[in-house]
Amino acid sequence: MTWDALRAKDPKIVVGLISGTSADGIDAAVVRIHGRGVATRPELIHFTTVPYPEADRRELFALFSPQTGTVDRICALNVRLGELFAAAALEAITGAGLRPSGVDLIGSHGQTIWHIPPEDGRSGSGLQIGEAAVIAARTAIPVVADFRAADLAAGGHGAPLAPYVDYLLFRDPARARAVQNLGGIGNVTYLPRGAAVDQVLAFDTGPSNTVINALVEAATDGREEFDRDGQIAASGRVDQELLEGLLRDPYFGAPPPKSTGRERYGVQYAVEVIATGRVRGLSHADLVATATRLTVETIARSYRAFLDPRGGVDEVILGGGGSRNPVLRRWLSDALAPVPVRTHEEFGIHGKAKEAMLFAILANDAVAGHPWSLTSATGSTRGAVLGKLVPA
Repeated sequence: MTWDALRAKDPKIVVGLISGTSADGIDAAVVRIHGRGVATRPELIHFTTVPYPEADRRELFALFSPQTGTVDRICALNVRLGELFAAAALEAITGAGLRPSGVDLIGSHGQTIWHIPPEDGRSGSGLQIGEAAVIAARTAIPVVADFRAADLAAGGHGAPLAPYVDYLLFRDPARARAVQNLGGIGNVTYLPRGAAVDQVLAFDTGPSNTVINALVEAATDGREEFDRDGQIAASGRVDQELLEGLLRDPYFGAPPPKSTGRERYGVQYAVEVIATGRVRGLSHADLVATATRLTVETIARSYRAFLDPRGGVDEVILGGGGSRNPVLRRWLSDALAPVPVRTHEEFGIHGKAKEAMLFAILANDAVAGHPWSLTSATGSTRGAVLGKLVPA
């Protein structure tokens, strides 16, 4: 199929792929997409998560550190992840009851290994790996990838991108909504009542699961990767002095647009929390409880500082892995009361699938030549078509 024919086809079957900040596996969504831009109507056909092989996950985490993320290792894992992303796409396609020949397009975000926000007039930059040419070769399906670069080139942060799908799925004429992702990093999309696309506000609130997960992995020598059902946090005690010290981080008070990542709130940050906790005589459970409360407080304080002056919030919609942590969810509900806190699933949306769906939608827009228009979310100076096209 030529690019012109692909552009004209409506609807399309598109596979969206992403590995998020937590880097626990590859999310793959098979989506039927009608239309483009703000008229897009996505329909999830099938979703799956394919965990990383343990050796590949260890190698990936080595790339998150400047000390071990050497050029040769990045080069090799870029191709290896391309193979893994291709396999995940094919698994999702089979799970949807389709063949690769019945799929029109793949949108692959890849795996972010480093993110540098713009600062002091300097352009930001970011690196996502998972070679798109390998995905296209193994699946015989055209691929759109490297979605963040065009926004970075236009002066934006290249993040967050999720507000686009949040706007498509959750905007409401009468209710102001905060769509809060509790992934590795927390980020919020604010949708004012009856919002036009250029009125959407979005930013990263701070750490969500990255610090909690790193503390759990350190305490269990890697046997556990996350606080299952919040049991560890529930058994600990929040150390208020440590929490207030962490909350003095200038990132939390900085106005949007802003973005952050594992570079700031990753393993090294957790190591420093552990060291401070030892001095204070805190248990492992106390540290996890305090990190969980940090997620809650950064979100609640961000809402008060940046959303309330814009008209406030009528309801909050949670997604991401942290939304399945009942302790985190309960503490956040208490902190945001009386605003109701709901989940994606209450709206018939598969919360874990949403980000993979986003990259299917962005791929569809890229083929159509439709520019990204949420400059209010990333701080870019103009809209741009996001993504680079790789033929089958």
